[in-house]
Amino acid sequence: MVQEKNNEGNQISRRSFLTTGATAAAGFMIVPRHVLGGKGYTAPSDRLRVAGIGVGGKGESDIADIAKGPADIVVLCDVDDARAANSVKKFPKAKYYRDFREMLDKEHKNIDAVTVSTPDHQHAVAAMAAMQLGKHVYVQKPLTHDIYEARMLTEAAKKYKVVTQMGNQGASGDGVRQLMEWYNAGLIGDVHTVYCWTNRPVWPQGIPWPTASAEVPKTLDWDLWLGTAPKKDFVNKLVPFNWRGWWDYGTGALGDMGCHIVEPPFRVLGLGYPTSAEASVGSVYVDEFKQGYFPDSCPPSSHVIMNFKGKNGDIKLHWMDGGIQPARPEELGPNERMGDGGNGAIFIGTKGKMMCGTYGMYPSLLPTSRNAEANVPKTIARVPEGHYVQWVNACIAGYGKKELSAPFDIAGPLTETILMGNLAIRSYDIRKPKADGKGFEYPGRYIKLLWDGPNMKITNFDDANQFVKRTYRDGWTLGK
Repeated sequence: MVQEKNNEGNQISRRSFLTTGATAAAGFMIVPRHVLGGKGYTAPSDRLRVAGIGVGGKGESDIADIAKGPADIVVLCDVDDARAANSVKKFPKAKYYRDFREMLDKEHKNIDAVTVSTPDHQHAVAAMAAMQLGKHVYVQKPLTHDIYEARMLTEAAKKYKVVTQMGNQGASGDGVRQLMEWYNAGLIGDVHTVYCWTNRPVWPQGIPWPTASAEVPKTLDWDLWLGTAPKKDFVNKLVPFNWRGWWDYGTGALGDMGCHIVEPPFRVLGLGYPTSAEASVGSVYVDEFKQGYFPDSCPPSSHVIMNFKGKNGDIKLHWMDGGIQPARPEELGPNERMGDGGNGAIFIGTKGKMMCGTYGMYPSLLPTSRNAEANVPKTIARVPEGHYVQWVNACIAGYGKKELSAPFDIAGPLTETILMGNLAIRSYDIRKPKADGKGFEYPGRYIKLLWDGPNMKITNFDDANQFVKRTYRDGWTLGK
């Protein structure tokens, strides 16, 4: 089995893990057969030993797909025994834990890599803990819950020299590569406007937090599920799916689908940090002329506009969710499907247009008759092994040995862009009492938020910066 970089100490106490983030400051131990290969080297003939954190739902399919490569699922970890049951049955030889901190404490010498498929609010702490032990990581999208967390994981991947991949599978698809080849060939000129849309959320949003608490299922460790989030009583219809609509845990429709839909324009156009963002959101009225105010819940719909400095001019990217869609391109026939129907992206350039669906699928020039005439050679390598096995193979090869589709140096900035949109959405709900004491004012509405990307700061509305980095519940830290 591959022996990766491990902490030299025999055991890491849980208490120490909580306070230090289990940093591997003491150095790494490499078994003799790897010494000649140098730091980050792993024997190419070995199989990858993987631990899964969050192995129900999407996590179940994640580890199943990883197991299709030269990988062995040797440890399973989930806070909900019922959700984990299928994975436990499929991998009966794997050890099982509820607390990922205990799992890493006891199993770090027996694993090479970790998958993280928890709710969004736990992505960063689990991934960072694994990376600080020298473990390669595969983390579901969005990479993190907060902008600050995304920046920290991106930097950590380089610091600890581990192989990383975010779970936006479309990044390994043929569609985005086809779009890149068309764009690089100049078929649509310079893009100045992009529209991205989704029919999500497909879970409740724009609602008040339930007033009645409920009994915690016996199979669920509720305190561990809450993790970094504030302490709250358990409520029905939150776990295992609807947490996506609550800011304490999820990142709404933009966080859920943005890494799949914004990724093609982000990659094709070589976008970096946005320079500004503005948002409008759907309203919920609870009575005649009485608008509901539910800041803990993501809105039922939103429209975000972000501006970028492109290589050949400014680029404006529109995000629309909740079923809102952009105007239908004139070049698209009346019975032709726009995007994949409920989701998609449209690129508008100086010489033409192109579009795609979720994951960059169904790439098409507009009008679609141009597709048959576009004989552009393939200049970008495809990923026939797929997103998961690509990561497995890269882990076995060692840090820096193989190209990946969504390593954190790409996935991190993409996630920051997605979360910048959420920052604008959340700023829309910031309210303050009016000077006369009659009602409230909303200073985050109807303005453009100016973003200093390198320093992760809104420069013209300081109240919005509270959404860059959240405060974890006591007992939880992001590294040292």
